[in-house]
This record gives sequence, C-alpha cells and structure tokens, in this order.
Amino acid sequence: MSGSVDDVDPVAAGGAVMEGAELSDADHRVQLGQRIRRLRSRRHLSLSALARHVGSSSSFLSQLERGSTSASISMLRRISGGLGVTLAELFDEETDPPMAVLRRSDRPSIETEAGTRKYLLTPPPLRQIEVYAGEFDPGASTGDAYVHGDSQELFVVITGTVRVEIGEQSHVLSAGDSIEYTSAAPHRAENCGEEPAEVLWIVSPPTTE
Repeated sequence: MSGSVDDVDPVAAGGAVMEGAELSDADHRVQLGQRIRRLRSRRHLSLSALARHVGSSSSFLSQLERGSTSASISMLRRISGGLGVTLAELFDEETDPPMAVLRRSDRPSIETEAGTRKYLLTPPPLRQIEVYAGEFDPGASTGDAYVHGDSQELFVVITGTVRVEIGEQSHVLSAGDSIEYTSAAPHRAENCGEEPAEVLWIVSPPTTE
C-alpha cells in the first residue's frame, strides 16, 4: 500500500520543484537546507524559535539545514508557514519573498473592553517581542488592572492623553510619552482626555497568557 502524500520525501521528488535534474538527492537536501537557513536568518529567527513553532527540535532543524536529513512534506509545510512563505517558495531558489508587510486594514484584532480596540502587529511565530496597537475612545479603558506573564512591557502614547496605573502608582502620559514596567505588576490604562487616543504596547519576551 502506498503511503500518504505527507509521507513523501520531497527531496526524492525534487525534480518537480527544484531545477537541476543532474543533482543528486543529497545535493537537493543541501540546497533545501541552505534555503531554509537563509530564510530563517533573514527573519532573525533562532533555531529554537522556529522549532517551537513547527513542533520539532532544534537539533532536527539544524540537521535539516545542513542537508544531513530530510523532512516530510507535512513538516515542510509547517516550516514554510513559520518562515512566512508558501511551500512552493520554500523550494524556489529564484524567489526572494518580501518581508512581511502588515497593512492597517489587515491588522488582527484582539477582543477588548467597550470603547477600545487592540490589534496585534507582530505576526506569528512570535520571536523576541510582541507589539500591539491600541485605540481608546474618550473615557474608555482596559478595564480592571490585570497581569500576564513576567515580561518587560513598554507602553507608548502616540496621540491623546492616557492615564496608566501600575500597582498603586498613577501616571498621566501625553503624545510621545512612554512608561516601562513588568507585566507581572497589576496595570491598566484609561483615556483621560477629551480626544481619542492611540497607543502601542511592546512586550519582550512575548507572553503566553
């Protein structure tokens, strides 16, 4: 009985996706590994970060990049997704996929309190930071003080006037102001001005809560 499509070694079928029929399977593996390494480096992804995203190990990905092992199409689909390219682009040496551009209209939205809107600006897989953009109507807030993980968090006011409460402290920030704190400390933000406010949250490392 033949195996499933996902079990096929794509290197063995490399002639369909990589030019150069005179190359051996080993040559194709080396080419594919070099391609993966270039794409990963271009996106400033560590082996461990990519491994977490695809559900593999750093040692396996290292061997794959050196061309000393191969991967199923199922695994290569996950790797291509983690690198922000299609499976075809992963094999295409002539293609240099552009860096990810996120248009304002395409921002993924996060469920928030009434009168506020929050958008994720950093596409998966999350690396060293995660960045959110927020919009507050006058008088709107993030709700009760909350905590999430234990990361460094930078809150930046782009427009408007926002009160930021961290623990027992309260600070009123205007456009261009920022404040840094740990996400493990109870914190909240409220638009205390008469105009809409726009803000950024920059969190490192990314939190999982």
